[in-house]
Amino acid sequence: MHVLALVPGGISEQLQFFPTLTTIKQNYPNSEISVVVEPGSKSAYRVSKAVSEVIPFDYRGQNSPADWANLLGILRDREFELALCASDRWEEGVLLWLSGIPTRIGYSSTKIPWLYTTTVTADTQYPVGQYQALLQGLAKSSPVAPMQLNVPEGDLAWADEQRQGMGLAGSGYVILYPGLNDQADGYPLESWLTIIEDFQSKQPQLPIVLLETVDSKDALAAMGRQPTLKTIAATNLGQVAAVLAGADLIISPDSYVSQVAVALQVFTLVLQTTLSQALPPADGEMRALGVKSATAKLADIAPGDVLQKVWGG
Repeated sequence: MHVLALVPGGISEQLQFFPTLTTIKQNYPNSEISVVVEPGSKSAYRVSKAVSEVIPFDYRGQNSPADWANLLGILRDREFELALCASDRWEEGVLLWLSGIPTRIGYSSTKIPWLYTTTVTADTQYPVGQYQALLQGLAKSSPVAPMQLNVPEGDLAWADEQRQGMGLAGSGYVILYPGLNDQADGYPLESWLTIIEDFQSKQPQLPIVLLETVDSKDALAAMGRQPTLKTIAATNLGQVAAVLAGADLIISPDSYVSQVAVALQVFTLVLQTTLSQALPPADGEMRALGVKSATAKLADIAPGDVLQKVWGG
């Protein structure tokens, strides 16, 4: 079966769609899955084995009729049998209707439900559950699958080289990820430095590593000047995952980095605001803890609250 999924949004949204992809592969082992994603989100599928093809499309761009027609031509050429739409906009609904895909599943919240063969209600706040709800339109169903990542061997080897070069091989380390450059309300530098100083006071032999990604360089500029800290610069999601997998603890704002850490079952403290997504439900040992601001600002999380989670559990 050839399956199509339309998944707007950033890397975080793509990662949260992974459990739905896993469920499809479990129910239809011979299926071939294609996804249409934002160009900047394509890199998420570096760590997925479930997807056969990634089709870039700027959902939120100023798309001309020719842009939509080009995408429509691609969809018709593939002869998909099933389409899942993780958007309730009318544009995607019309696109799928024109594509002629025989089974088209979307959300009941769309203004054009008649263009789908089946609509479903997503009554959960956590995006993984919202995406999984799309599978209610199929005859087969199963519980939500865990987020599965497949880190390429080359990225694992790269991470080993980085650790060896920094003297981290065979030892644990703590990773701090400050968040995205364009984050309107990042966690303040002064708060990060307070956390760092406390670690260095209580565990002076424990290395602290700053994780630099393509979208966090600016946020790391000031922190990176601290002489006692190490910095690892990862250029793709596979490298990010490989570095996180070797850590003892990760502290990160709610982001795709924290989602990867949770998927890898590394102990993770997620800095959250009232606007953050809920942490996923956990089976067995809880390896992710949220440190939540009482407001919509990360800056209102006191460093002491973070450290209490670190040392007090």
